[in-house]
Amino acid sequence: MGLKSYIAKRIVYMLILIFLVASANFILFNLMPNNTLEKFVLQSTGKMTADKLAELRAIFGLDRPLHERYVAYVGNMLTWNFGFSFETRNYVQNDIARVLPNTLLLMGVAVTAAMLVGILLGVVAAYKRGGALDTALVTTSLATYSVPVFWIGWLLLSIFAVQLRWFEVGGLEPLSWATNPPTSIIQYVAGRLYMIVLPTVALFIFIFGGWILLSRATVLETITEDYVTTARAKGLPERTVLLKHVLKNASLPLITSAALTFGFLISGAIITETVFSYGGMGLLVWNAIATGDVPVMQAFFFVIALLVIVANFIADLLYGVIDPRIKYG
Repeated sequence: MGLKSYIAKRIVYMLILIFLVASANFILFNLMPNNTLEKFVLQSTGKMTADKLAELRAIFGLDRPLHERYVAYVGNMLTWNFGFSFETRNYVQNDIARVLPNTLLLMGVAVTAAMLVGILLGVVAAYKRGGALDTALVTTSLATYSVPVFWIGWLLLSIFAVQLRWFEVGGLEPLSWATNPPTSIIQYVAGRLYMIVLPTVALFIFIFGGWILLSRATVLETITEDYVTTARAKGLPERTVLLKHVLKNASLPLITSAALTFGFLISGAIITETVFSYGGMGLLVWNAIATGDVPVMQAFFFVIALLVIVANFIADLLYGVIDPRIKYG
């Protein structure tokens, strides 16, 4: 099977899988106990007439039979129409568009830095296997990877925000902008980067250890192969041997992990964003879970599943680019 046939086959599988994910998403949320709309309305107002409740049920499409709601739901998901939020009364896609750039900024910086540093340190640990540096890196990785991220966040806030007062406790923008807003792009970018330092460091500490362990394990599987010995016998520099021969051939598991990581990138860091009161996708879904905002939760989990499916498809294509021995079939 050629590349074009493989891509066409995978696209068909992706469409089927997306349809199944949308169906499962609809079924799971409709199996939830209690009427989330009635619960939300009663908690918000304390009183609700039958006519008003019927009007709200009609607005959110809850007055129709289940099979009609299912057809409408699948069509809305596939056309990116996620409906109204119970909490904000806005279109869900508008709420997502409002907070998504914040999540991409935070998660993009933290995850990219953690991946690059973790992979490089993992290669070094494998090269120095059995030595003091290897032991130190593995111990550090296990320690940081096992510590809860909320504890790391609280520790950073306690030291650098409360005690030293180098950073503000949380939020998206510096408090000084309330009276002295930025007057240039440079000031705006500097202010936004200033506010993501602590949550980025917290995520970096929590993530990079896993990449060290993964890259070390994959490199150890290839560093003793015959082609590595041949490359060294040719007199190639050790850095070239490690990066171009060892790491390249050990990168398939790293590609899979990276694809899944970036697939979940848009989900944000729910715990970290909550600890730092950072207005991203993580905080949005946390509030949706707390208030029973079903349309937001449905949209959130559907988008995450969609991105993971696409990320796996891209990873499968990259396998053939990285390793020519892989045949599409």
